[in-house]
Amino acid sequence: MEIPKQTGDIFDLLSRGQFICSNHSADTVRRLYDVIDDNFELLHDYFEAINFTLEKGDEYYYFSRPRELKADLEKKIEAAYKWIDILDFLKTFDSAFAAGFRFTPSDILVRVQIDAVLKNKTDGLRRYTKEDTIAASTQKMLDMLTREGFVELENEISSQYKVLSSFHYLEQLILKINIPEEVQNEIPQ
Repeated sequence: MEIPKQTGDIFDLLSRGQFICSNHSADTVRRLYDVIDDNFELLHDYFEAINFTLEKGDEYYYFSRPRELKADLEKKIEAAYKWIDILDFLKTFDSAFAAGFRFTPSDILVRVQIDAVLKNKTDGLRRYTKEDTIAASTQKMLDMLTREGFVELENEISSQYKVLSSFHYLEQLILKINIPEEVQNEIPQ
């Protein structure tokens, strides 16, 4: 079987740490998703030869590298802390926050004003955004989520965002954290 002609485009996106999602608003990205979906085994083997592992999630694809350096592992742990705090904030904002969910920054700001628990969680965001105001911190968080390929700005006029299928990656990351019952009592609350 022949390698699809879009393989270069697929590599360009995935090698930058992006996701290719089935529900992306850009037709080109959705077409790349279909190409991967139709040729997964072939592309998996092709990319494996150059030390990239093509991974399949729930309606999204991404690259992973099998070998980790200790410094890379420490960076990943720090990033996991950040994503845990962000995911916790977003799920507190709305428990239905998942692929396909649509929202605006003002929806979040209104909810922060009336929900004390959510307002307290903004301190966790400020640790990563380094912003003074809740509005600036929220926008910087949305910029990070957009840059990492978990949400996209669907409507610039209304500032409406859409959560992409790749958001499942963050949810799965958190679900894979397993703390044995005997250790749970040793962790300070």
